[in-house]
Amino acid sequence: TIVGNRHLRKCERNQMKMSDGEKIVILMLTELCEKLGIHGEMDPDFLRSAIFNDMLWGIRWKYPGIPFSEAEDPAVVKEVVDILDMWSFVERAYAHLDADQKAELADLVSHFGKDPKFRGFDGNNESEYMGTALFLVNELERFQEFKGRDFNCHYPSIEMHQRMLAVFEPIRKNLGFRPMSLQELASILKAQVHPSAREA
Repeated sequence: TIVGNRHLRKCERNQMKMSDGEKIVILMLTELCEKLGIHGEMDPDFLRSAIFNDMLWGIRWKYPGIPFSEAEDPAVVKEVVDILDMWSFVERAYAHLDADQKAELADLVSHFGKDPKFRGFDGNNESEYMGTALFLVNELERFQEFKGRDFNCHYPSIEMHQRMLAVFEPIRKNLGFRPMSLQELASILKAQVHPSAREA
């Protein structure tokens, strides 16, 4: 739609940008700092990673004290954060279940109710999502419970995560600090199954 396209253009304008020349200057400065043994607040390895992986939004996350111009994160960043947040709650809720409850969950949610874990995104077709997740966890040290995973599930996953989010978000608003109940967890995990494959 026209309104949607305008919003996307506005978001693109508001995102952090660097010219090719600015990138070269920053990369040269990071090399110079390392060769001279200069240790400041800026992390040369992080800056290089942000530039080479085209994750410039991460610089604002890493250094919130710098008064950057107001900018919006790319839409994929918000979506990946929402997905990681949801799976963090899912795994935490499962860890709180006792043996009987885990067995009940496995009965309630066939295929997906046994030891549910965040397995990532399709590395071939969802590489932007996978790269964003890796950057959030490994470079920005967010969602450390997922550290060490490669985030490549080798199958299309975005629509599945989106179905789960549609169930999770209303639950999330009322969670507070408590773990999800068995029934809440089951309802989210059931959403992994495409509607066309569900039993009537």
